[in-house]
Amino acid sequence: MRCPHCDKLGARVLDSRPLRHGKAIRRRRECEHCGWRYTTYEQVEERLPVVVKHDGRREAFDRAKLLRGLELACTKLPIPRSHLEEICDEIETAISDLGVEEVTSRQIGESVMDRLRRLNSVAYVRFASVYRRFEDAGQFREEVERLG
Repeated sequence: MRCPHCDKLGARVLDSRPLRHGKAIRRRRECEHCGWRYTTYEQVEERLPVVVKHDGRREAFDRAKLLRGLELACTKLPIPRSHLEEICDEIETAISDLGVEEVTSRQIGESVMDRLRRLNSVAYVRFASVYRRFEDAGQFREEVERLG
């Protein structure tokens, strides 16, 4: 691996730690030439299905986009980022396990809402309001009443 500081090949691993329930590895490295220390991440590259949007467009599954949506729904709530990462992991695994080439954005959205419903009702209603495109306060009220 090339050093990001001096661009020479050769680094030794100082420390390795599993991440994401053993699905990734974080490695702390030191360049053998200049002594610069840096971190690398290693994970299996999975082929996830293409996401079919409600308007028929197709795009690659984007974990970062999913995480951003979760973070927005959980803004100013006492929910650790690690919980949101776990939700992303669960959804990615579920999608991968389907063994299909395409998945609908609706399937992903429903999966997110199911997990948020169990995690935090405020985050759930926030996400639902965007996902289901609420147009007035009545729709909010109906969703809150369903939570009961």
